Amino acid sequence: MLLALDVGNTNITIGVFDGEKLLRTMRMTTKLPRTSDEYGTLIKNLMSDNDIDPSQITDAIISSVVPDIMYSLRNGLFKYLHVEPLIVEPGVKTGIRVVTENPAQIGADRIVDAAGAYVKYGGPVLVLDFGTATTYDLVDASGQFLCGITAPGIRTAARALWQEAAKLPEIEIKKPKSILAKETISSMQAGLVYGQIGQTEYIIDKVREESGLPNLKVVATGGLGAMIAAETDKIDIYDANLTLDGMRFIYDKQKGK
Repeated sequence: MLLALDVGNTNITIGVFDGEKLLRTMRMTTKLPRTSDEYGTLIKNLMSDNDIDPSQITDAIISSVVPDIMYSLRNGLFKYLHVEPLIVEPGVKTGIRVVTENPAQIGADRIVDAAGAYVKYGGPVLVLDFGTATTYDLVDASGQFLCGITAPGIRTAARALWQEAAKLPEIEIKKPKSILAKETISSMQAGLVYGQIGQTEYIIDKVREESGLPNLKVVATGGLGAMIAAETDKIDIYDANLTLDGMRFIYDKQKGK
């Protein structure tokens, strides 16, 4: 079985594949400092609690945008699961050719999403990931990563509100009943959610206009992506497992499967 770990700025998403089938997904926080022993035992326990036998893991792949934890995480997998993970980094075969001005600056998470969307849905495709940042990445029909747009994520924007404005409270991020808010909490929810919907639709339209690809597919993923995708017809597909699938595609390609 293949263990796939998507290391983001906020969470580590863990997927376990048996061949092409995704058996389970799990999450753990990223920002807590942990030793290799803590990573190894925590991941083993998560799998056991989800009816996955850790001894059945034969391979692993990691996509990470948090370099500081990689030494401990990698050693934890080697020590407790006895696998040497493949790291998504320059030199790894992904099926995506980055043609931006500085390809090395494109994060592994964005390459993985691009690979997942291109293999599953073809190109041209615009890939949206609603995470700590909201990203928009354009892949053409031949699998070239042409450009990317980066904006603050919804939770990131929300934290800025309640941390920088003394009288604004920490709130649940959800769509309010109406944009015509009459008190503080729904006012903040309206600004965050409807603001993200408006930003999403405008950027999609501008990418279509300036790229000359009016019929490109739009695929979204990421924690709050489902909420935004449900509120706009500009997003064609919401795929919660796009990143993990992209990692499996890259692993198979690298290993020549």
